[in-house]
Amino acid sequence: MFFLNTGLLSAEVSNNITADTLKIASAQGGHLTRQPSVFMIAPFIILLLAIATGPLFYKHHWEKHYAKYSIFLAVIVAVYYLFFLNEFEGLHKTITEYISFIALLSSLFVASSGIFINVDKKSTPIVNTLFLLTGAVLANFIGTTGASVLLIRPFIKLNKERIAAYHIIFFIFIISNAGGALTPLGDPPLFLGFLSGVPFFWVARHMWFMWILSLILILIPFYFFDLFNKKTNSPQRNFTGRIEIKGHKNIIYLLIIVLAVFIDPAIMPWVPNLYPLPFGIREIIMFAVVYFSYKTSEQGILKANEFNFEPIKEVAFLFIGIFVTMLPALELVAVEAKALGDKLNADVFYWATGALSSVLDNTPTYMNFLSAAMGKYLLNVAVKADVQHFVNVDIIYLEAISISAVLFGAMTYIGNGPNFMVKSISERAGITMPSFFAYVFKYSLLILLPVFTIIWLLFFYGRM
Repeated sequence: MFFLNTGLLSAEVSNNITADTLKIASAQGGHLTRQPSVFMIAPFIILLLAIATGPLFYKHHWEKHYAKYSIFLAVIVAVYYLFFLNEFEGLHKTITEYISFIALLSSLFVASSGIFINVDKKSTPIVNTLFLLTGAVLANFIGTTGASVLLIRPFIKLNKERIAAYHIIFFIFIISNAGGALTPLGDPPLFLGFLSGVPFFWVARHMWFMWILSLILILIPFYFFDLFNKKTNSPQRNFTGRIEIKGHKNIIYLLIIVLAVFIDPAIMPWVPNLYPLPFGIREIIMFAVVYFSYKTSEQGILKANEFNFEPIKEVAFLFIGIFVTMLPALELVAVEAKALGDKLNADVFYWATGALSSVLDNTPTYMNFLSAAMGKYLLNVAVKADVQHFVNVDIIYLEAISISAVLFGAMTYIGNGPNFMVKSISERAGITMPSFFAYVFKYSLLILLPVFTIIWLLFFYGRM
């Protein structure tokens, strides 16, 4: 659910997880030195319920005050950590990750808004299916966040005469999530695994078949949804079949963002570590891209893309609350994962990582369960040599954790950073999107859960 949740990486990457922060995680066993009270999960639950019910039952009040609710609940948890647990490091790391998240999302959002893509083709099930498949491939190079922000507006325009909520939902399923499962650039947990010692091409070598199968199994129902869509393009419209791209200089900004992802002391030792500042050189570059790409973008393109800052503003306010309030939940998960490490098998790693990645940040969830899996062999996730050894010991655990952390982010609007942004952009384009619960019960449980079950049965069921 994180940055690039970057995917570029969400955002997603532990964008500021450096060698020093990995050492901190090692020293503290992956969680805080003092365990938070279980009651401190309440602010997170309250925020989730507010996000789910606000737009449905008290829409105008929620649209006016959502930022206040999010910040208020975040402050409750922050005060608890600072003054009751006397724990600064965990909160500092969370704020660092949030700044990385919003730096990535905002830079991708603004830079891609200066690019105009027009697919002048007739909207058909085949064309739409190929569009989503192409976006899934692209997500592995510019991340799920980059691909989502770049392609959502062209996808809406392509289908403007027959657009429906399911178009956006399957876009989220495929481009914003499942597409990024093939490389560390695709989704933040995979990138953090790379930073920790998992070889860059390990993901592609060990997960390519799961990646292809998951895309096929999701695209098949989409094709039939689209096939039975009774809305059609205007018969008087002529299509040239051309794909037009304007705003080429903003593509350079996108490349700068992708390259900036790697500007991390854990990858390039010569990069200065700005700790205790909650950001690094990477984030400075990304925020600079926000400013310069907005100032230099052609106004005609921004207008054609119906650009405004509201979608990124909504994400920024809601996710500061999510990042901070989920901290106690993540820490308690880490405690339990450590305690039950010797009892966890591939089945548990797959479903537990997936379930928690649906509502929590999938990057720390990935790291918590990776740490537990390595603990079964007395290996330390913060030691790169141990991680490099682990990938050759019993790959089934890492496969289960990796694929579920990426795929399950599509289960809810907050499972991955791009999900909420795509929803917001679509709603501002006049598309009526399902509520939080409708998304889960009418779409993700019915469509995604059977797909994830098939992946589990074929690759992980009964394997130790």
